[in-house]
This record gives sequence, C-alpha cells and structure tokens, in this order.
Amino acid sequence: MHPRPEWIDRAHRGIEGAEQGFFDRFAPPPSGGRRSSVLILFGPAAGGGEDVVLTERAHTLRTQPGDISFPGGKREAHDASDAAAALRETREEVGIDPATIDVVAELPDIYLSPRKFVVTPVLAWWREPGHVEGIDPAEVHRAVRAPLADLLDPAARFTVTHPSGYVGPGFEFDGLFIWGFTAGLLSAVLDFGGLTRPWDRSLSRPLPARYQPGGTNDALTQTATEGRA
Repeated sequence: MHPRPEWIDRAHRGIEGAEQGFFDRFAPPPSGGRRSSVLILFGPAAGGGEDVVLTERAHTLRTQPGDISFPGGKREAHDASDAAAALRETREEVGIDPATIDVVAELPDIYLSPRKFVVTPVLAWWREPGHVEGIDPAEVHRAVRAPLADLLDPAARFTVTHPSGYVGPGFEFDGLFIWGFTAGLLSAVLDFGGLTRPWDRSLSRPLPARYQPGGTNDALTQTATEGRA
C-alpha cells in the first residue's frame, strides 16, 4: 500500500475553501441537468512522485472521438453516489478495481451547458496501483498513467486558443493533447495542491483541427463563451 501524499488533501481543502475560480466559473444552474462523474485518479509513479490516469477516447465514438479525458461517465440509477458511478465507469473502461482506490472527495459540480451535463469530479488516490488494462475498445482507444513530473514540466504546458474565443490551459504528454474540461480540472487540482511550476502563459497554441467538432471538451469552451456574452 502507498500512503496518500499530503498535497492531495491540500488541493481538496483549497478547492473547497475557494470563493471563486475554475469550479465557481462553471457552477450548475438551479435546474441541474443529466448527472455524470469523472475520476481524477492519482497514484504513485514508477520513477517516484505521482501520476494520473488519462484515457484517449475511442476514435469511433459519435461524441468526443479521440478526446483526452479522465475515466468516467453517466450516473446510473443503481449507483449509490456520484463517486460510485465514477468508480464503476473506471472499472469498465480501464479495468481498475475500486477496492484499490481511496476516494478523497467529490469536488464541486461543473455544468456543461451545451449538453446539459452536471459533472462531478471525484478526487481519488490509487493506494494499490497496477497497470491500466482491461480497456473497453468501444470506449477507450488507450489509457496511460501520466507522470506529474512530465505534465508539470514548463515545456509541456501552454495556453490553448479555440475558434470560439475560449482560452484555457493545455498539456502535452506522449502524443496526447490535453485541453478543455480535462486540462482545466487537472490544472486546478495541481494549482491548489501547490505543485504547479512557473510556465509561460503567453505561449499560445491553436486547438488541433481534430478536436474542433463538438464533444464534452468542446462543450466547456462553449459554456465559457456563453458565460462571457
């Protein structure tokens, strides 16, 4: 077993105590929406430090084909909680046993207005890590454990610009272009955890054409654009 690093709890406390920021910016309306959840799963990296589980969605999916995301999906009637839904989806998508995971917290909900989704990010620690395997090829093209040391490298960070006018954080790792909803969540947790290293926020990269059609990541950019109108 691997003990949970203190920075994860620090990130949780910081997010819960923040008066404004990423989570406040995308708070759901009173009317709510369709519920889903994602698992932000950190674990001990092979070379030291921590890593995070990311998936590249199947390229054959109707929505979000090829997008980089956290494992997760729609909450079903039999799920006891949003965290339970995230754990179930993670098992189904990448084969991780929920019994090896400690759920730290359900973070504030995020609303993706174009698809009327209320997404609960679930912060978790993989205390008994293993391989990401048992992948469902109908949903996931591949899954990786991305070391935070690589993601936090200033050379791997940049600002993403979208044709809609959205501007947000981006990461690149092992050929994966991480942006939108996933990058915003990851950046927020790393910031509140106190891990972020200074990086050149003036370095801007356009969103690759393959990510510009609709999808959950694209939905966040539309939500942000609507919020500025």
